[in-house]
Amino acid sequence: MSNKKNKKLTPNQQKYQELSTSIEPKRPVLLNCIRAFLVGGFICAVGQGLELIFINYFNFNENTVGSPTSAVLIIISVFLTGFGVYDQIAQWAGAGTAVPITGFANSIASAAIEHRSEGYVLGTGGNMFKIAGSVIAFGVFSAFVVSIIKITIMWLGGM
Repeated sequence: MSNKKNKKLTPNQQKYQELSTSIEPKRPVLLNCIRAFLVGGFICAVGQGLELIFINYFNFNENTVGSPTSAVLIIISVFLTGFGVYDQIAQWAGAGTAVPITGFANSIASAAIEHRSEGYVLGTGGNMFKIAGSVIAFGVFSAFVVSIIKITIMWLGGM
């Protein structure tokens, strides 16, 4: 806790803060990083494997393989969320499961499952985008900004 916040605390509260920080278990940062790397890498390796399968067995090419690969990763993520497996993996791996497509699908599916008792429209449909809404808005805005930058660079004669 910062010194500025400590000054607003009473002496008893400051003692409690010191006690709680002294007995708080240390986080295994390196182990958490390794777990995140392994799980995130595994998810990406599965995606790469799916791409190779689509290219070799379903006659996709490198330009068209992205959509079916993303769709399959989303479906797998939603099923694992529905069966409660994705949450256990996320608990163990931490940020490693936040690979954009699977993490996003998990956040939407989790909210939909959590609010299903309120009905399909107001419960599932209305609440599944509460968490994901900011991600969608930021993604659309970022794509707009990047496209403006690209158009400006192209207009100036670059690329």
